[in-house]
Amino acid sequence: MVRPSMLLALGALTVAVAACAPVSDTTTQAGASPASADPSGPAPCTKDGLTLKTAGKLTVGTDKPAYEPWFKDDDPANGKGFESAVVHAIARELGFQSGEIAWSTVKFDSAFAPGPKQFDFDVNQVSVTPDRAKVVDFSKGYYTVKQAVVALNGSKIASATDLAGLKDAKIGVQVGTTSLQAVKDVIQPTADPNVYNEQIDVVNALKNKQVDAVVVDLPTAFYVTAAQVENSKLVGQFGTASGTPEVFGAVFEKGSPLVGCVNEAIDRLTSSGELAKIETEWLGSAAGAPELK
Repeated sequence: MVRPSMLLALGALTVAVAACAPVSDTTTQAGASPASADPSGPAPCTKDGLTLKTAGKLTVGTDKPAYEPWFKDDDPANGKGFESAVVHAIARELGFQSGEIAWSTVKFDSAFAPGPKQFDFDVNQVSVTPDRAKVVDFSKGYYTVKQAVVALNGSKIASATDLAGLKDAKIGVQVGTTSLQAVKDVIQPTADPNVYNEQIDVVNALKNKQVDAVVVDLPTAFYVTAAQVENSKLVGQFGTASGTPEVFGAVFEKGSPLVGCVNEAIDRLTSSGELAKIETEWLGSAAGAPELK
């Protein structure tokens, strides 16, 4: 015979033991995911796992006109030209077809200005700098670049063999570029450079002899001499004042979760040799320009 008092004691003990028992692997608290949750969701660096401006589309910004050798025929979508080819290669690594890349026109200096962006990332020969990185994020570098000087054949600057020979030059350069900073920091001309809003204005200033020389990145300098300014000469190339290589990187809105995935894609393209192959195909002529020191 069990007395009522014993039944009460046993009931209390059962409640106490249950309260102290560990939660089993198959139980969860409210709002928590079960340990056996389905792991078959999209991987974070595949097309379906990316946070994009437009679902299913990779939106890439660049300026217009889109100049050679970075783009071909002013058409970023055709996959021709160095930066177009790099974007298409990154897109493939992320699972996109060429037709799933949406190109957006973005002015050069707007790409790395503070604030929200209309693109997932931007490519437009934008050099990675500490100041720019305060307001936007960058990918790993996809191209190491040097600056170059272009002058008209027969001019006093065309025969310069070192940086000292550029001191008295009137130099044209685009606003907001590392080329402008290089003129100030490395060449340090006696006269302030002529600064223009657009690259084409820089080129036209040289054509019209408004400046003695222009400073642009090295591959662009080859294009200027080959296709844009008759009777022009690539005087030479030079590096940064700090000696740290200058690199182009893809530009992202600050805090973009896409940066890591694009970096992984660039790593794979580098390891496989694909990035070097693209560079050789589109920028191979940029090798061998005289060094100005």
